[in-house]
Amino acid sequence: MKNFKKLIVWNKGIDLTVSIYSLVKKLPLEEKFELSSQLRRSAVSIPSNISEGASRKSDKDNARFVEIALGSSFELETQIIIAQKTNLITEIQADEVLNQLQYLQPALSKYHESLLKEYNRIITCLAILMLTLLTII
Repeated sequence: MKNFKKLIVWNKGIDLTVSIYSLVKKLPLEEKFELSSQLRRSAVSIPSNISEGASRKSDKDNARFVEIALGSSFELETQIIIAQKTNLITEIQADEVLNQLQYLQPALSKYHESLLKEYNRIITCLAILMLTLLTII
C-alpha cells in the first residue's frame, strides 16, 4: 500500500478537480445536471482512482486503477472540448484545463507503465525461482 497523497499524479489530479469545480460554477444553470455533472464526475474520478489503486496489494491491481484514471482524464478532455465548441466556456478557460491535462495524461501513462514494469519484474523473478527449484528437485 502506497501513500497516495505523496504521488505527484494524485496531487495534480486534485488541482485539476478544484479547477473543474471552479469552472462549473460559471456554467449556465441549465447545464447544472448535464455537462456540469459529467465534468465533475470525470475530474473526481482521476484522483479517486489513483488513491483506490494505491490501496491495492499488487502493482497490477494498482495499474488497473491508474488506467481508469487515465481514461477519465481523456473523458474530461472531450467534455472540455465540447463545452468550448458549444460556447459554454471560453477558449481561455478550456486552455487552462487542457494545459493541466497535457501534463497529467503523460504522467499517468508513465506511472501506469512503471507499475506494470515492476509487476512484470516480480513475475519474472518468481518464474526464475520456480525453474531453479524444479531443477534442484
